[in-house]
Amino acid sequence: MEKYKEQFIEFMVNAGVLQFGDFVTKSGRKTPFFINTGFYRTGEQLKKLGEFYAKAVADNFGTDFDILFGPAYKGIPLSVTTAIALSAEHGADVRYCSNRKEIKDHGDKGILLGSPIKDGDRIVMIEDVTTAGTSIRETMPILKAQGDVNVLGLIVSVDRMERGSGKVNALKEISAEYGMKTAAIVTMDEVVEYLKGTPVGGKYILDEKILSAIDAYYKQYGGEG
Repeated sequence: MEKYKEQFIEFMVNAGVLQFGDFVTKSGRKTPFFINTGFYRTGEQLKKLGEFYAKAVADNFGTDFDILFGPAYKGIPLSVTTAIALSAEHGADVRYCSNRKEIKDHGDKGILLGSPIKDGDRIVMIEDVTTAGTSIRETMPILKAQGDVNVLGLIVSVDRMERGSGKVNALKEISAEYGMKTAAIVTMDEVVEYLKGTPVGGKYILDEKILSAIDAYYKQYGGEG
């Protein structure tokens, strides 16, 4: 595993973003782990987060694209901090854009924040996590309504590696459905493998009870591929 992935896993744990216990996802699944990027709350955390995302974007998509699009609401700060890091760390001056939940009818009118989208724009989408692909299916029509654009792909922080609406891994399902590449900074396999053998802050995060719950979860919701 690349060093920056190991650093990102520890970063998530230390920020309280990656948690283990009993949770319910947006799609209604009971899960023993949860990733909440809303817990990145300081300037330093957001700076580092943008750098991790920018590294993964550059590795998976390069930097020759026009817009980094983050769906509202969590995608808004993700797109901003990653666009800054792409400029500072990779010399790539891409535009950022996000959507509003409601269309604004005065001042800066419309459904978009940040850069306008025009015909020919090449777009990389950025999300926190994707469980069943619901938010992407809500966002894609918004992008396509802006013009003849090319959505190159989707980058998330963690691939939860569970099925979407069928039996296939949700990210791979999105990839096949929209004909675009999907990628993550880390996968849950990488997270579990690293935390099983590495203490964070002087203690091991995963005990046998949590590992058993994760195994049971993937037997029920694990995605193929």
